[in-house]
Amino acid sequence: MIFFATSALYMNDIIEEEARQAGATDIRSVSGGVEFSADLASAYRFCLWSRTATRVMMGLFQDEDILTADELYEASVQIPWEDWVNPNLTFSVTETVKNCPYMKNSHFAAIRLKDAIVDRIREKFEGERPLVDKDESDVVFHVHIEGEKVAWYVDFSGRGLHKRGYRVAQTDAVLSEYLASSVIYRSEWRKALDKEEGVPTLLDPFCGSGTLAIEAALWAGDRAPGLVSARRFNFFDLPIHDPDLYEEVVDEALLRAEQAKDRKIAIYAWDSDPKAVAITKKHAQLAQVDHLITFAVKDFTKVTKEDVPAETGYIITDPPYGLRMEGPIDLQVLYRQMGKQISTLFGGWHAAILCGQQELLSHVDMKPDRTNTVNNGGVTCQIAHYYVFTDEERQQMIERAIERKKERLAQPLSEGAQMAYNRLVKNLAAIKPIMAEQNVTCYRIYDADMPEYSAAIDLYEGKYISLQEYAPPATIDPEAALKRLGELIDATERATGIDREQIYVRQRTPQKGEKQYEKMASTDKFYIINENGAKYLVNFTDYLDTGIFLDHRPIRAQIAQLAEGKRFLNLFCYTGTATVQAAKGGALSTVSVDASSTYLDWAVKNMQLNGYTEMNHFFYRSDCLQFLFDTYDRYDLIFCDPPTFSNGKGRDTFDVDRDQVRLIKACMMHLDQKGTLIFSCNYRKFSMDERLLDEFDVQDITATTIAEDFARDQKIHYTFLIKHRTVVKVQQPKSTMKLVRRK
Repeated sequence: MIFFATSALYMNDIIEEEARQAGATDIRSVSGGVEFSADLASAYRFCLWSRTATRVMMGLFQDEDILTADELYEASVQIPWEDWVNPNLTFSVTETVKNCPYMKNSHFAAIRLKDAIVDRIREKFEGERPLVDKDESDVVFHVHIEGEKVAWYVDFSGRGLHKRGYRVAQTDAVLSEYLASSVIYRSEWRKALDKEEGVPTLLDPFCGSGTLAIEAALWAGDRAPGLVSARRFNFFDLPIHDPDLYEEVVDEALLRAEQAKDRKIAIYAWDSDPKAVAITKKHAQLAQVDHLITFAVKDFTKVTKEDVPAETGYIITDPPYGLRMEGPIDLQVLYRQMGKQISTLFGGWHAAILCGQQELLSHVDMKPDRTNTVNNGGVTCQIAHYYVFTDEERQQMIERAIERKKERLAQPLSEGAQMAYNRLVKNLAAIKPIMAEQNVTCYRIYDADMPEYSAAIDLYEGKYISLQEYAPPATIDPEAALKRLGELIDATERATGIDREQIYVRQRTPQKGEKQYEKMASTDKFYIINENGAKYLVNFTDYLDTGIFLDHRPIRAQIAQLAEGKRFLNLFCYTGTATVQAAKGGALSTVSVDASSTYLDWAVKNMQLNGYTEMNHFFYRSDCLQFLFDTYDRYDLIFCDPPTFSNGKGRDTFDVDRDQVRLIKACMMHLDQKGTLIFSCNYRKFSMDERLLDEFDVQDITATTIAEDFARDQKIHYTFLIKHRTVVKVQQPKSTMKLVRRK
């Protein structure tokens, strides 16, 4: 017999293993689930033991050449439905339809199958027919249509196979049983359970309604989830059902639970909400596993070392991630505190954290060993798996890293690397004292000084290096280019003393359209840097740039000086670094505009990092030119730093050289008569259009905005102060002649 087990996304491999354990053969993943061959005993066993399948159906017939709804009916009416249903039974029909051109309404497929079944039964039973009962039918049939292929099934298990029957109440965010089981299956706890004779300690510090803890208790107690409650499977009403065989399979499952009853099981369910803990306890009682779980009302962010239940163990948890939660909870703070608690109190433990917002996982501040993707009610979630090193293990790792670094640094540099090292040492000797005197902690130390080593190297806070290699021309041998990059990395490590692990390398190539906003990686690892009394978030791996243009440092300082009491507009605002300086300088209000929601979110975070959360700071996702033409507000200070070229989806192409007149005139429409526009761009051949020079007061201040660390490249950017021309009215002098009256 052929069976089909329906599956949620990303769970087919688990269901394949469940089918294998049940005794099935010819197991294969197909669209929507897993198909396998099994005898009746194996099918019963699968229904009792599957933790992740949502439904099991038995295949009846299949046709791979159905082209119309009429052909579907004709094929359906040939199937001997009388083997499964008669006029004394009720039935219902379900359907799934995918990529079917002739079936515009998927429900119509169920109607055609229902008609075929009724017509067939009437023919076989002298005009009598079974009734359709959608809610409590004796037999359920299913038709699956995918393109020209059609498969007919009878429902074997019934819907909601994953529903154990112990959940009668819930908290605000509900974790389904099959998803909880899939998280457990992916965890290191389950792997250890399979390998060890004992049951490892398990803790869920955010237990909610208790699904994770209860599913783990069923697993640890070797209890068939299908026997948790007295459920009625659909196969009880099928003519192929063998009650004696089913009882044998049930007895087999009961024997396994009996043999496992002496296991020492330590599962802990904590939550800061007493209501959640009470619900968990109630559910555990209904599942008959409450004696296997220790319940406690605990705020995980406040627990101490004394609360840790064992020297080693496993955390599996589903903390809040905002998609279904409401309230004042600060999730970023929660995840930072959670990560701190795990890393400081649970050395030697493994942790698996389920989260629907990947960005939140970056605040855990631990590097996951691996991740899995799951789907929770249409929300794509990540399971991040961590191992928490003990203090002794951390110390050993540090010592090994130090030893590897010593060995590496003991090796002589190649001739090319030595040349690059000499240049870096020379540059550092010249620039470092100047930057220290100016209290600058992030600056450029190398910019393609030697053509054969074409890269820009920036030093951040004396801790991190951003090394951006300029893409070599196609004429350069890739192996030679790779070798030179390695030499430059060697030289950078030696010259700066910064560990290789903190040297972040990227290749810089021109980006157009949406690519300029796309992620290059997904570490979501941010660092805090300092500049001119403000703090900024930077990311060295995920984007083309780090989040701050270091060459604009003098411009940002000038904005801070000019902003007091001003209405400030930041166009093409990127991560809002200039907005932060305007707020720091005392701006009356700020408006930040960018086409990228990613960068606008970053800008908001930069403002929050510096405490600027008042209502007078506004952020708009918009094409900047469109924003200027669609709004009417005026500003005293405008900063406009457009890209050289942009052709984002849904927006007109933008070329700074071609469109400068249109852009600057649009800016000037919003500039107060006594205001200042700071216009900057990094197009190396930029020249201000004569029409703008004739119409406005334009001052080229480029030389004053290129700091010492960028002095090697006077074309790194161009900067202009643009103001409205002052119209001077010439008044006629008053006449000094006296009027003489004639007598």
